[in-house]
Amino acid sequence: MKKKISVIWWIVAGVSIIFLIVLLTNNTEDIGEKFPHMGNKHIDEINTPHAPYNSNPPTSGPHVEYTAPWGISEEIIPDEVQVHNLEDGGVVIQYNPNKVGDDEIEQLEQIVKSASGKSILMAPRYDMDYYIALTAWRRLLSLDMVDETQINAFIDAYAGKDNHSRI
Repeated sequence: MKKKISVIWWIVAGVSIIFLIVLLTNNTEDIGEKFPHMGNKHIDEINTPHAPYNSNPPTSGPHVEYTAPWGISEEIIPDEVQVHNLEDGGVVIQYNPNKVGDDEIEQLEQIVKSASGKSILMAPRYDMDYYIALTAWRRLLSLDMVDETQINAFIDAYAGKDNHSRI
């Protein structure tokens, strides 16, 4: 009987160790490239001079005091506006219309619509090297095609997180 208890204990210990390893190596907060914090200073207007952003699209830095409406936009969102959306816990999905087809844009729109109630903004962006870029505060995920699994994982990891700490 003692031998059975010992074997069961070792099995439980082994499963617990494996669970901890999986838990520690699957940190969803590591989705996308992390960029240095550029602060979150408010500026008066989108054309107010400020230091250049350290990523394209931006992931933190100076921004105006208002945000763009959540949802799907057919208009380009100025960097100084979208950064405030990120600070408020948003995820911004941008696509390069010169590289992404109408079918892919429709797929992205469906993902945004299915994430109803979350702080998601989708818009075109011509001046980036990526086909598709997802940004959150200090995070950027670039994609060569619509990957619903990665997009939803990014949204789940970052949408709704308040980033108003001042540096």
